[in-house]
Amino acid sequence: MTDLIDIAIIGGGAAGLAAGLYSAQGGMKTVIFEGIIPGGKLGSITHLTNYPGFSNGTDGFTLAMEMEKQAKKAGAVILNEKVTSLVLEGETKQIITNSNKYYAKSIIITAGAAPKPAGFANENDFIGRGVSYCALCDGALYKNKRAAVIGGGNTAISDAIYLSRFAEKVYVIHRRSEFRAIETLMENIHTKTNVEFILDSVVTKAMGDEFLSSIEVLNKVTNESTTIEVDGVFVAVGIMPNTEFVKAAGVKLTDEGYIITDELMRTDIKGVFAAGDIRNTPLRQVVTAVADGAIAADSAMQYVRTELNA
Repeated sequence: MTDLIDIAIIGGGAAGLAAGLYSAQGGMKTVIFEGIIPGGKLGSITHLTNYPGFSNGTDGFTLAMEMEKQAKKAGAVILNEKVTSLVLEGETKQIITNSNKYYAKSIIITAGAAPKPAGFANENDFIGRGVSYCALCDGALYKNKRAAVIGGGNTAISDAIYLSRFAEKVYVIHRRSEFRAIETLMENIHTKTNVEFILDSVVTKAMGDEFLSSIEVLNKVTNESTTIEVDGVFVAVGIMPNTEFVKAAGVKLTDEGYIITDELMRTDIKGVFAAGDIRNTPLRQVVTAVADGAIAADSAMQYVRTELNA
């Protein structure tokens, strides 16, 4: 592909596919770069209950495949190439992948963010089968069941409060003796009678057959290990934006590494936009990623048509 791309989208998750749909429908030559398979982390959600339009929920993989099909039908091209770097100076932007170089009038960065793993044994083996990184996505699956939350910050405590509405029992496992969460969240969680704190402790192993059934927890003070029966573990030890490949390109980032945008998804570089989990946003959900993608596409189209007179 040697022709100049109107709108290049870096990342084929929910935000990227939505942006691709809108820009292709708007008559733009649209290319979505996705290193693995379209859908991003959406494809790993086994049961999505909070996406509008599905009263019984849906699985993320099916939703991702439908989004991909819709974007392709509109005319978007999806390339399974990993973007390694960007050159963003001037009106024509360069996209360098692991195998080619491309040129575009505008770029929408939708590479997402990845949850930090807790690091216990068998963690990866039980992802989608008892190990989750999104309480809002999967919490309703644990009605009248036992769940554990790993972490001590705002996200972990918020997740535990949310899970306490459904679960019979919620364990909050934190490696320290004090929490980092804000006072209002701590006051709230202390009112939940089905929440138990396990402090100075780390999860060392997940166990079960096809699905998770228990975890091994090590107390760092006493050096004693305990087995706790749970149906699910929610890891909330932070997330990492996938911005390594954009740092050298000069896009302005927050201290945590997220791309800074305005409400129109514009970055500090003309013709460069960002959408979804990779940007500075108060909520990282499929529905907000899709909305971000639509706004970014509209902004990019206006940029190409008016500022570049295309």
